[in-house]
Amino acid sequence: MAQITNVPALLISILLLSGISCGPKEGGAPRQPPSLTQGSATQSVAGVQWKVPARWTTQAPRQMRVATYSIPSERSDEVGECAVFYFGAGQGGDVEANMQRWIGQFEDAGQPKRSARKVGDLNVSEIDLSGTYRTSTGPMMAAGEKKEGYRLLGAIVEAPQGLVFFKLTGPATTVASSESDFNSLVESLEVP
Repeated sequence: MAQITNVPALLISILLLSGISCGPKEGGAPRQPPSLTQGSATQSVAGVQWKVPARWTTQAPRQMRVATYSIPSERSDEVGECAVFYFGAGQGGDVEANMQRWIGQFEDAGQPKRSARKVGDLNVSEIDLSGTYRTSTGPMMAAGEKKEGYRLLGAIVEAPQGLVFFKLTGPATTVASSESDFNSLVESLEVP
């Protein structure tokens, strides 16, 4: 068996042969990892667009989601997440069925705060609830682990091509520190 004595040279050779670049792209700007972006980007789906809060980081694509954003916190173990879903025109259930599903993901939630408003020409239904969150796993949304002290901020937007769902979940302190960001996202909704 041959012994490899120059590991750094071997790694550089592999990178060069595979075409992967570790340096800046043409023009001198550093490359961003393909799975992460940060900043006030605009995203869209179903005939509606929104501005992503500057403090949020876009995660790698995930099945059944338009986008997933990491929500920062002062404590690294308290990161939250905002998932955006769109299932197609007439798909994914109506507003009330989805509100009830979100409520059902919490134990000891008490009375959820619900509201509805217009953002431009768009109808938006919102919910705010706290308690023990039962995470969902897999395509059939099977119950996962229970997380105490969690909070959910949700917004369901009646977009021109169907309902778009924004669901921010995380420890209550993390969600509270990003509540204004979530509200800014909702207020930025518009038909381009």
